[in-house]
This record gives sequence, C-alpha cells and structure tokens, in this order.
Amino acid sequence: MRKRDHNILANAASLLICGLLAGVVVAAAAFPAVALSGLAAKAGGEAFGQLPDELVVKRSPQISYVYANDGKTLIATMYDENRRDLPIAEIPKIVQQAILAAEDQKFYEHNGVDVMGIARAFVANKQAGDVQQGASTLTMQFVRLSISYSADTAQEVVDATEDTTKRKVREMRYAMAIEQRMSKEQILEGYLNTAYFGNRAYGIYAASQVYFGKEPKTLTAAEAAFLAALVKFPGDFNVETGSGEKLAVDRRNYVLSEMVGTGALTEQQATLAKAEELKVVGKITPNGCVQATKNAWGFFCDYFQRWWNDQEVFGATPYDRERQLKSGGFRVVTSLDPLAQNSANKNVADLISVNNDKALMLAAVEPGSGKVRALAVNRNFKLDSKSKPQNKLSSDPKKKAKGVRGTYPNTTNPLMTGGDGFTGYQAGSAFKIFTIVAALEKGYPLATNIATKKQFITNFPVSGPDANCGGKYCVSGGGGAVQNMWTGFGSSVNTFFVPLAIMAGIQNVVNVAKKMGITFHDEPGTTQDDLGYSNNASQWGAFTLGVSATTPLQLANAYATLVADGLYCEPTPVESITDIKGNKLSVADKRCKQVIAPDIARAAVDAGRCPGGDNSAFRECNGHATNRDSRGIVGKPITGKTGTTDADRSATLTLSTKQLTISGFLTNPDWAFDTGMKHGVVNPAVQRTLRDYMKGKPAVAFTKPSRKIAYGDQVSIPSVECKPVPEARNILRAKGFEVEVNTEQIDSKCPKGTAAGTTPSGRTIKKGIVMIEVSNGKDAKPGTGPGNGPGQPPPPRN
Repeated sequence: MRKRDHNILANAASLLICGLLAGVVVAAAAFPAVALSGLAAKAGGEAFGQLPDELVVKRSPQISYVYANDGKTLIATMYDENRRDLPIAEIPKIVQQAILAAEDQKFYEHNGVDVMGIARAFVANKQAGDVQQGASTLTMQFVRLSISYSADTAQEVVDATEDTTKRKVREMRYAMAIEQRMSKEQILEGYLNTAYFGNRAYGIYAASQVYFGKEPKTLTAAEAAFLAALVKFPGDFNVETGSGEKLAVDRRNYVLSEMVGTGALTEQQATLAKAEELKVVGKITPNGCVQATKNAWGFFCDYFQRWWNDQEVFGATPYDRERQLKSGGFRVVTSLDPLAQNSANKNVADLISVNNDKALMLAAVEPGSGKVRALAVNRNFKLDSKSKPQNKLSSDPKKKAKGVRGTYPNTTNPLMTGGDGFTGYQAGSAFKIFTIVAALEKGYPLATNIATKKQFITNFPVSGPDANCGGKYCVSGGGGAVQNMWTGFGSSVNTFFVPLAIMAGIQNVVNVAKKMGITFHDEPGTTQDDLGYSNNASQWGAFTLGVSATTPLQLANAYATLVADGLYCEPTPVESITDIKGNKLSVADKRCKQVIAPDIARAAVDAGRCPGGDNSAFRECNGHATNRDSRGIVGKPITGKTGTTDADRSATLTLSTKQLTISGFLTNPDWAFDTGMKHGVVNPAVQRTLRDYMKGKPAVAFTKPSRKIAYGDQVSIPSVECKPVPEARNILRAKGFEVEVNTEQIDSKCPKGTAAGTTPSGRTIKKGIVMIEVSNGKDAKPGTGPGNGPGQPPPPRN
C-alpha cells in the first residue's frame, strides 16, 4: 500500500472510530428504553412509528384497494406510493437472498455498520474525487428511508438523502441502536417493504405485481435477482416501453453471480437463471378513479371518493382525509353491484352516444339500506385535454360564443350525485309523490276526490309571464273529471295536484321532500327572510310540479324511502371498510331513520303503482298510467313515476321494486334551457336496467296499506238521478259533501239539463267532493222532462 493510501485509510478509520464512539453515546440518549422496547415487536411500516423520540416519524404509506360489493371485483387502487407490506414469512427466501447479495452481503455479520466497507468507500471516493461507493448497510438504508418518511418538508427529505458525513454519522448511530432492539429478520422485512423499485412500485409486493403481475411467493430466482438489481437503479427500466432492458438484464446477471458467491445459488442454477428470458408482463398500477378498472365505473368511484372526503373520522380536512385514503392501506368493499352497473352502462350506451350534449343519467339505490348500486351516464370519465381537447363547444349559446367547451364526451363532474356546483335538474311530476305523502299525513286518504278543471287558478301572486292568470299563479292539465290520488297520480293530472298541495299545505309538502332527502340550492329568496323558498314555501304553488332541482341519486333514494316503509337511509357507496390491521370501521355502517309512518309510506307506494301499468292493492288505478309498459317490461311488482318539465327540458322516470330503485334523467347539464328531452330515451334505460337486475330474483309484493288510509271514513251518496241540478246540489250539500257540476254533458236516460248521476257514485269519503254529471238528454224517453224521474207521467197541461 502506498503511503498516501495508508494515511487516507488511517485518517478515515480514526474519523470513523470517533464518530462511532460518539454515536454510541448519542444513541443511548436518543433511544430511551420505552421508545426502543417497541422496535423489537414490529417491523416494516409499523417500525417507522417506533423510531427515536427525536424523530417525528410516520408509518410508510400503503396502497388502498377499492372493490365492488362482491369483495373480489377491483374497481380502483388509491395510493401516494404503491405499496403493500408483507410479513417476512410471506417473502420467499430466494427474494431475501437476492436483495442481500445485491445490497448487503454481510448483513448477518455486522451490527448495523460495516466499518471496513465504509473505510474502503471513503478511500475510493477520495481517490475518485466524487462519490463512487456508498457502503451503506441495509440497516443504514432502512434508517434513511425511515427518516425520509418522517420528514415534514422538502428540505428535510433532502437532508435525509444527501450524501454528507453528517447524514452518514446519523444513519450509523441509528443503525447501531436499531440492531440492538430489532432482529435481523425484522430489519430485512422493513427494508423489503420500504425500498423503491421504480415505476411507482414501493416494496417487494408492489414490485412483483408491477413487473411480473404476480405475488412474490411465485418469483423465480431470475425474477428475484432482476428486482433486487432495481433498488440501486430504480429509474433505468421502463415497464411500459421496455427501454433499458439490456442494462437491466446485465445487472440481473450480476446479482445472480453475486448470489453464487453468497451460496444462495450454485453455478449451474445461476447459469440457468441467466438464460431465462426476461418477461416483464406487468404494468404500472393504476391510481385513482380516472384509472378505474372500467372507465364507466369511474363515476361511481368518484362518488365514493367524495363520500370518503366528507367523513370527519378520516381527518380534520378533506385534504387530510384524501391522504388517509391514499396512504392508509384500507380495503374498501363498496356497494357497487357489477350486474346493475354493467346493465346500466349497456342500456345507456344502446340509447344515446357519448357525443350527444344530452345526458342520460341513471342512479340505482337499494331500499332499506341506502346502498348505491349503480351510477351510469353517456360520458367518458376523464379530464378533457387542454392541449388536445376532444369536448365539443358548450350547447349554451352564451358559453359557445365565448369558446367554452361542454362536458361531453369527457367529464369528471358528479352529474348523477351533485357537488362541485352541480345542484341537479328539474324532475317534473315525479315530485308529486311528496304532495301525496303530505296529504296523507294531513289525514286525507288515497280516495280523496278533487274535481279537476282544465285550468286551476290559485291565489298565489306571480310576476313572470309563465303560468300567469291575471297576476295569479295558474296551472292547466285536467278536464272536468273527478280524480283521486290513484288516478290523479296515474295520469299525472296537474290540476289535481296543485289543489291537493294547497289542501295539504305547501310548506308541509316541501318539508316532506326534505326529510326524504331532497336538498335545496339557490332557490329564489323571499322578502320574509333570507332562508329562501324551501323555508317559506306557503305560496310555492309550482313545487308539486317538480320545478326544484335535484339529482338522480336523491330522487331514487326518496322513492326508495317509501318502498322501505318510510325508512330513510343516507345514500352510501360502501359495504365495509377494513383498516390495515384488519379492523372493520363503523363508518361503513348504514345510517337510517324512520321519517314517514309505515302505513303512509305504503299508501304512497300503492298510488305509485298506477303510473307504470301495475295495479294498486285496492284495484283503483282504473287504467290511468303514464308509462303503462313498465310493468310488463320489468315483470315484477313496481312503483314509480315519470316526470316532464315545461318545453321538455328534462324527462325523468323513477321505478322501484322492493329490491332496487332506479331514477333516470335525460337533460342537458350544460344548458338548462335545452329542449327536446324524450321519454322514448329515458324510459327504456330505466325499465331495461331494472328488468336485468331483477332477472332470477323473486317478485316481492308491496305491503298493502290499511283500508282506512286508503278510503278514510266512507258514507253513502244519495241518488240524485234525473233531478234538477239545483235540487241535486242541495241534496248532496245537506249530506256534507263538497259539490261540483261538470260543465260537459253526458249521454243519459234523464232529460236534458238534469242530473244524470254523480262521480263517484255509491259511496265516498266523508265530506269528500262529489261531481254532478249533467245529462244531454240523448237517451231520455219521450214525455219526460226536468223534475220528472224515469217512467213518471208528464205534468198536466194548463
């Protein structure tokens, strides 16, 4: 040895010895017995939380997995670092041997610091003039990773990784202390679960998945050596393009040779391993909802993530909660049902293109649990590229003129669930169900009669040109017939529901919608206070017609509440959440409360059976149906309602069996004033999806409501046939009925202008409405006249 080399080595050894001696003293102070006692118990990610008190350390981030409700179908993976810790017992020996041959062949001999190795590296680096050798033991590398994960700032990360004597001495000090309290197996386990292997893969489990699409237990010696070689050069091989393959193979073969030197392999085994063709069949693990396993599932995934970010149990702020999801190693089983979701996607795609500015949206909820089973729309779940945009210009003329692009075909907006400024869309007559419930709560039975008119004028003031009859709000859509809740709902008669809402109290109607989960956003204010229409709704005559915005998910869950006998369950995208320790979290439990009396809910459901061509338990639909083909298509008992807004700006259909409720909307999310929304698009999507879901499932009957809530107190209606109308009116009023006279005459055997009979006839609810039908005299017998009943002699002549 040259004198110069001897002096350098001697100086390095002296420095090293002094540093190590000082380190032993410092380590003793830095590692109190209480803090060190836990280090022997756990390794891997858990070990980060057991380092010296002077380090504020964090557990290594772990990947979270999000599954469908079968617990097997992967929806998405969420991570800041792609990692899943494994116990050392599940890491095969050949992998352990490969990493030690590549990184620290004296691992089982040293006490955390390889003194001679550091000395050799010091000499080599001095001679080279820069850093050529590191000489860090595997334990020291583990310490470095631990300190990096405990860093709170970018500068602290730099301090933990830059090549300085100060950093080396600190690592040596900690490494020696750790070796006193942790077994070699625990340190090796922690390292293998922490090291970075490139291509977003942290730890041996993720590396095995990313590069070879398999678990570590099935790795060959050649594959193990390949992964071990990556730790020192994690960025040189690209798993997606294969670039850097020759260099990677050379390094793999080097590790295999080193494994012969350590005794892990024989020469023959190494030769065979070197001849093994490198077959990288894995790929970078997808991250987040935009990389969901199926693009169409991205909307549900996004709904789940938004739900997660609202749960305070996961952190003080949405940012903290998102970090928990992406680093906590959770196993999330969501409520998404692959059958329902795939059917919804297919039926939407069959009916409308992703390039259509109109959005066909479906939301499916399970009654009695609030579990969201599907969310589908004719959009791609992706952000539109700013450099190469694919989205069309907005259909809103004002935005289009400014060059603003719409949300089709690509969007990540929560179209079905709301949020980020999306408050929903008008649902039309589907809102009439809230009036039925409010009227039932007020004591009006389903058989409550209202003599509908072609136009009903309220006393509510209105200033705009729409629905304005001399400054009063008015509504059309009837025609002289007496309707009850079954028939009025079945035929969606506006002039039945506006007066019914007035009878029930419009504020009560709005309050029913609230407790069934409808939220209110940006409604017009009033002069009474700053709370808006939803809290001052006594004159909101149009509410029952569905002018307030809602989302498909909210409307589906409102109808599901009735199907569940009035049990409201908060919509939820999860079945179960398990943390990294295997504990099930209660945050996934369903959250339900009784908001509607069961008998009232059952009565509302019974009325809802009429629109879809089903029949009520009391056989009272009488052919009134706005979407009568639904019952035949679904093939099971159903309830629900269509909805249409003015100028066909939206078309909706909500249908439910006992097992699933689906709400479909067809509208333009970019321009609320777009027209031409057709039930020929939205209805089949809902009907077919519910049919597909119910295939093979039992037909569960809806519970029949009580007769009292259906009919109330019934009384007989006296016969007024062929009596003069004034006399007939007096007779009926004397019995306590409200009396209306139909202005359109009907064929009758009674003389023209007399009472042909009543609607209803026979019996009706006490103090109900009875309409006098007037005869046109077409079938009257000769010799009869006003005031004469059938077969009576004519009055004497003067």
